Amino acid sequence: MAEEKNARERYADVIVDITQASMDRSYQYRIPPALADQVREGSAVRIPFGGGKREVEGYVVHIGTVPKIAPERIKPILEVPDDKVSIESKLIRLALWMKTTYGSSLNNALKTVLPVREKEKRAVQEHVVLLWTEEKTRLLADQYNRRHYSAKVRLLSALLEQPEHVLDRGYVTGTLKITAESLRSLEREGIIALRDSDTWRIPEELRDIGDGNDGDGAQAETYTLTPEQESARDGILAEWEGQDRPCLLQGITGSGKTLVYMELIEHVLRQGKQVILLIPEIALSWQNVQRFRRRFGAAVTVLHSKMSRGERSDQFERLKRGEAQIVIGPRSALFTPFPDLGLIIIDEEQETSYRSETAPRYDARETALERARLEHAHVLFGSATPSVDAVYRCRNGKYALFLLQARYGNAQLPEVSVVDMREELKKGNRSILSIALRKAIGQRLERKEQTILFLNRRGYSGFISCRSCGAVIKCPHCDVSLTFHANGKLVCHYCGYEISQVSRCPSCGSPYIGGFRAGTEKVETELHRYFPDARVIRMDADTTRKKDGYAKILRAFSSGEADILVGTQMIVKGHDFPRVTLVGVLAADLSLFVSDYRAAERTYQLLVQAVGRAGRGDLAGEAFIQTYHPEHYSIQAAIRQDYDAFYEEEITAREMMHYPPACNLLAIHGSAADEERLGIAMAHLKKYLIRNQSRETVIIGPAPENIRKIQDIYRQVLYVKDPDEKRIIRLRRLVERFIEINSGFNRMMFQYDLNA
Repeated sequence: MAEEKNARERYADVIVDITQASMDRSYQYRIPPALADQVREGSAVRIPFGGGKREVEGYVVHIGTVPKIAPERIKPILEVPDDKVSIESKLIRLALWMKTTYGSSLNNALKTVLPVREKEKRAVQEHVVLLWTEEKTRLLADQYNRRHYSAKVRLLSALLEQPEHVLDRGYVTGTLKITAESLRSLEREGIIALRDSDTWRIPEELRDIGDGNDGDGAQAETYTLTPEQESARDGILAEWEGQDRPCLLQGITGSGKTLVYMELIEHVLRQGKQVILLIPEIALSWQNVQRFRRRFGAAVTVLHSKMSRGERSDQFERLKRGEAQIVIGPRSALFTPFPDLGLIIIDEEQETSYRSETAPRYDARETALERARLEHAHVLFGSATPSVDAVYRCRNGKYALFLLQARYGNAQLPEVSVVDMREELKKGNRSILSIALRKAIGQRLERKEQTILFLNRRGYSGFISCRSCGAVIKCPHCDVSLTFHANGKLVCHYCGYEISQVSRCPSCGSPYIGGFRAGTEKVETELHRYFPDARVIRMDADTTRKKDGYAKILRAFSSGEADILVGTQMIVKGHDFPRVTLVGVLAADLSLFVSDYRAAERTYQLLVQAVGRAGRGDLAGEAFIQTYHPEHYSIQAAIRQDYDAFYEEEITAREMMHYPPACNLLAIHGSAADEERLGIAMAHLKKYLIRNQSRETVIIGPAPENIRKIQDIYRQVLYVKDPDEKRIIRLRRLVERFIEINSGFNRMMFQYDLNA
């Protein structure tokens, strides 16, 4: 009978302190029959804890029927609080969904959603406070003056000038040069007091920004919506009241999507709810925070990884106190612990930075949809160049689409010229700067206007192409470029096809064949050679390594301290510089032929975004796209800003090759120190998948990763295609279980990407 009773028992694994590293460990509790319908994964529960009678709150992370210790030693859950579901419960349920969807340990998922927040001491600011009346203090100052106590006179005079008779101690000891002994003397006499007060550590993005209550700040952000913007705003609000599908706001560069965001945020704040605005790069936080802070004041804060621990701790404390209702930040800001979340906005939704590269390898866009579902919030995607996946869902009715097709104000789209670099080579120009672009830069320098030069370095060391005819060496099976490896081989990273390096172009016989080797430093050097008096700022991974690097560079360029800004992808996403009238895209092909089925999509997006930085103010803009493949459909569509033409070409190719969004794609990434053992392991995984696949499943690989070895760890990838997402998630779970129970996979690491 006891065995039958134990078989009916259900047990819950509970974590206790979700803000500290102790969440690595869970504790098992028995679920009493009276609570069986209330306890589920993610539930907050009240439990006895420790040897005494202490009761604490915990969160259920797993429910099962197998006791981990003797059943009679397992304590029961005391109760399930019947008040409102806590934000921690909601985030734990989100972590459980991420574990199931993307594959990872529960602990990794919990640490992503509920990051360990080490307790930081509050920053303390010391003040000098005058205790005496003004009249009495003036009499004392006269006495000190007659006795030549000049330091004390300076201090008392400065305190009398302040409305509250309070000064920061740093100012007193630094600027006024008052010694500690003088302060102690005045304190002993009861004339002043030294008092401590907590102060917030202010992130760079929040410094020197109007709070929206001053005249200048309010005036700077006073705009009138165009009829097109009003239509988009009203349409989105109507959608929220109706089907409440996720909404996509597709607006050309400079169309004023941000103004629509602000109107919708205003609506949500009036309902007493909070807003998360996701941006793709930390580099965008400075300008975005400036815009939103001027409109919404101190309700806006920022969270990102380059803030100090103290700054992050302070912002979390502000959020906990309800002092901020809008958070701006990159991917991790999605997990801001708002108690009543009303809206998640994903700006520049097409960006790959919304996908995590560590386990769980979650997609912030999909995760935002799940968090919104759990918390009954709205989701808005925004982009000038939306992902093919998002538009595919719009056309299938899963998302609602709203368009902005005109630039805000009097601004016009820039005039775009294409430079065929094959012709430049024939003219004897081997510089990375074409003749036409150099001439245009010179004109801007004469007119005191600004230029942005974008070096499209994504995949810069990968593919092999001919500089004479533009031909690219591609895989005959997967329609992606072959990637050059140090061992002299050209390899496909989808199926493993490889050939030896070629010395002449197979199309035209030219010896000018190889990879591209230019970087931002080389571009900067070229600029100084042609324009020695030009003020050039470079923005890339090297120059932004320091904590406030992004903000300092952008602030300098925005204030006119430089004529030319040179950079990589981070300079073409969402920035708004009214004095920029010229954009040059250097080596547009570098993202066009990387070993990635999304290469054409990302090239189109980068080109349109880059071109869109020009002519955003009253001055007309111009853009030059330098390429070896001016005839490619993604480049032609980017020139015309014709998203529909690009989409039709691209979705046709995806459907033919069974790539997302037309089909689901699971990547199984394996890594190990022993390359031979890894190869054997990946081959066994493929055989196991073949035994469990459906008729529609396609398995590709295994093949070396794009970068075959990192820090002496070898890397391979196996791809699984299937039209049914549930089937592909089931296959991933089977693979996880297969790896777990077979010792041959020991000392290897596996991660999973879904539709990356």
